[in-house]
Amino acid sequence: MKVISSQGNPELATVHVGELEDGSRIEFVESIQPPRTRQEKWVNVISTMVGCPIGCKMCDAGGGFSRFLSVEEMEAQIEFLASAKFPEGKVSTGMWKLQLARMGEPTLNPNVLKFLKALGQKRRSNAVISLSTVGPSQCAPFIQDLKKLKDEYFPGRFQLQFSIHSTDDETRRRLIPVRGLILPEIAALGRQFRSPGDKKITLNFIVMKDVEIDPARIAKLFDPENFLIKLTPLNPTYRAQYHNIMPGFDPERPETVRELIAKFEEKGFETILSIGEMEENAIGSNCGQYVARR
Repeated sequence: MKVISSQGNPELATVHVGELEDGSRIEFVESIQPPRTRQEKWVNVISTMVGCPIGCKMCDAGGGFSRFLSVEEMEAQIEFLASAKFPEGKVSTGMWKLQLARMGEPTLNPNVLKFLKALGQKRRSNAVISLSTVGPSQCAPFIQDLKKLKDEYFPGRFQLQFSIHSTDDETRRRLIPVRGLILPEIAALGRQFRSPGDKKITLNFIVMKDVEIDPARIAKLFDPENFLIKLTPLNPTYRAQYHNIMPGFDPERPETVRELIAKFEEKGFETILSIGEMEENAIGSNCGQYVARR
């Protein structure tokens, strides 16, 4: 892989564009999360596909899917990042968070399991893995195999996230145009995945105007012992603008979403409001953004 472009702020986030041997281009991101330093926590966000077959209505990385990435192509992304920031050869940060969330739906690429196994066999005790999925209908066997890898190599250091975005079934199908698991199936699969001592399963909602998020329905299907809620702002993507999808709250005024947070907390759910630095929108490093489209 040849890195042909890098843009951003080295003290916050940088997006890299890599060109593969066949001429395909992918993106991957490194960031820190102030006030934490790189020595305390370092985040890598890598791609698992060239393009993405899902085409979520608010994600610029969707569309233009051509193929899965190989184990070697996924490894090349983290090797590039590690060699630049830790030239001595060891990622010596307190927490090395590796997110499989830049381009691609990871549960559709069987090479992801091989990649994680190879990473786990290196016994990097500071590595925390985060895998985000929209829950395609055929993902259950992948997640069952992923549980075995997680239990062997990443006990207590694995974060599984289902990006569901709405509690209304028809709205979910509109926003995530793929045959997917229904909410009761996600609840059952999540409970099966989590082992004692594991991190809770994350239910992620991008909060969008006129998109239903009903804490009461979530409470009927999911339990606070195994699941937590993450609310995120709608990032400024071209696809969201094209589909006339509007933010459900102002990220510079977090109080505008406090009522929704309170409703989830009343149901007993740990609820995280995940708002990054506004500068990342200009860099293009936030979720759903894709600098090549710019």
